[in-house]
Amino acid sequence: MLLIFLDTETTGLNPENHRAIEIAYKIVVHETDEILVSYQSMITPSAEVWAAADPKSLEVNGFSYEELLEGKSEQTVSAEIIEDFNRAELSKRGGVFICQNPSFDRAFFNKIISVNFQNEANWPYHWLDLASMYWARTEQQITQENELSKNSIAKALGLPTEPHPHRAMNGVEHLMVCYEKLKKKSSL
Repeated sequence: MLLIFLDTETTGLNPENHRAIEIAYKIVVHETDEILVSYQSMITPSAEVWAAADPKSLEVNGFSYEELLEGKSEQTVSAEIIEDFNRAELSKRGGVFICQNPSFDRAFFNKIISVNFQNEANWPYHWLDLASMYWARTEQQITQENELSKNSIAKALGLPTEPHPHRAMNGVEHLMVCYEKLKKKSSL
């Protein structure tokens, strides 16, 4: 089975009004931890999309419009993702997506590659989240929402927090480190 560790950075929190401006993922063979694919790309937004960006979201990811002009079009990124997923034989091998916030990342991913295409390509439809894995493994009482942030989970596991500003590949790599620590902790 394949694990697709995925993270996005966006122009805001609402997929109806905002778009992904960076995506990164690593496709890992669950049984061997072999990394089959590592991908990261900035996505150049239109001037209209950039004008509608939420300043607080841009503060978190630290992107400037000038920097994003060096990115790729959404159509190019879509084609590259399809190529990577085909090369990894995702439809034959099966798998799951693992994200910090799958409902968020999935909504923006669906803007890059349509749900219809994903279904026709027989890609996984399960999107798992680190917070649920952490909660299930530690059986901790949840009293505050921020106790399940990836950085809070990392601290609780004795790991460093994600570097700031947030970038998608940093998020993927930090997610993988947290996942590996949880995986090891559960086997003890």
